[in-house]
Amino acid sequence: MARDESADFSKFGKAFQEGLAQLIMEQRAFADQIQEVLSIDFFELKYLQAFTKKIFDFKAKYNVHPSKDAMLSVLRSELDDENPATQKQTRDFFARIYKSEIEVGGEEYIKDQALDFCRKQKLKEAMIKSVGLLEGSSFDEISSVINDALKLGSSTDFGYDYMADFEERFMIKARNPVSTGWQIIDSHCKGGLGLGELGVVIAPTGAGKSMVLVHLGAEALKQGKTVVHYTLELGPTVIAGRYDSCITGIPLPQLFSCKEGIYETVKDLDGQLIIKEYPTKTASPNTIRSHLERLRQRNIEPDLIIVDYADLLRPNVIRKEKRHELETIYEDLRGIAQEFKCPCYTASQTNRSGLNAEVITMEAISEAFNKCFVADFIFSVSRTVEDKNTNGGRVFLAKNRNGPDGIIYPIFMDTARVKIKVLPPDGTTVEQIVAQSAAQQGKQLREKYKEFRKK
Repeated sequence: MARDESADFSKFGKAFQEGLAQLIMEQRAFADQIQEVLSIDFFELKYLQAFTKKIFDFKAKYNVHPSKDAMLSVLRSELDDENPATQKQTRDFFARIYKSEIEVGGEEYIKDQALDFCRKQKLKEAMIKSVGLLEGSSFDEISSVINDALKLGSSTDFGYDYMADFEERFMIKARNPVSTGWQIIDSHCKGGLGLGELGVVIAPTGAGKSMVLVHLGAEALKQGKTVVHYTLELGPTVIAGRYDSCITGIPLPQLFSCKEGIYETVKDLDGQLIIKEYPTKTASPNTIRSHLERLRQRNIEPDLIIVDYADLLRPNVIRKEKRHELETIYEDLRGIAQEFKCPCYTASQTNRSGLNAEVITMEAISEAFNKCFVADFIFSVSRTVEDKNTNGGRVFLAKNRNGPDGIIYPIFMDTARVKIKVLPPDGTTVEQIVAQSAAQQGKQLREKYKEFRKK
């Protein structure tokens, strides 16, 4: 493809291009921003190409923006790859900057026009790349390519300067955690899940993952938070009914006969609940991001995001192996939590070893163990057949970035009322439970073997 002849700064003139090169030299923050989108070839003049390239090469090699004295040394010794005329023009241009003989006029105009031009060129490249992706119907990948191009050069966060931002690291940071509703758990994770953090509930099928997520959402709702709950298995009215039961204590089978009482209770809640359903494997993290953006346009800012559950999402980009797809899904969800500055809870299915386990560790997490790496807070819910009959079970704190983990708590779980209580620990350790479980399994096998021999 022939290069677009207008794809450079020639229309802006020499003074504009020299001013831009000087701003890149003198302003670290602006240099960091425009470097994301600037191609050296955009400069029409060869000596400005050489000058700007040396700045970026220095930054890449030493991980610091060059000072004027550093550039003086660079330009004296490292221009041998340029012809003599370009070497002289580059050094003469820098000499005028070094002696402060050049004053940049219209600084903001130069910045705005240069960034606008460069970002449009990057967007054109992304659109050209997207044409090839259309044949494979990679719509989520196309969306990612375009969105990434739109973000380039737009950030105003240029990083933390160790010396210039000295005072900032001594300011008290607010996590603004959303409580789990379980005081004993909150005490271990500094009040709950914080802004931009990802929490994962691990449980086998039928153990109550969705119930736990509804409990977490209901507690946030009672705290006056805005909760956005995504469901990929159950209908929105089913999920809403579970919220009704969790908040009012009315059993699920009796909800229809208690309509007026439920309304009188929930109408006074300060929080807001949005439940959005997507059929299984039809929504991706980008789908969720787009929906949240639409809510934001309606002035609805989420305080808590719940995804029930992440394993049922479709990845933004198709990978060869499912475990890699699941890993990127969890990474994308944490990115969404950071982008919208709120916590995000989701759930993960265990493998078959967790079906009747008395305690579930991260080893039982299904498909992709790497999901554990990106999460900030992970707890498992285990309920044996006996536990289900007695409304019992166990919660195991598997990972906690903000406090201790490896702790087991007995729980009371009434699924008919979506009522879950975490009880004080009874002192039982994971090792003891595993040993007891192994001994019990051995006893059961011996008894079955005896019965077989009798027959």
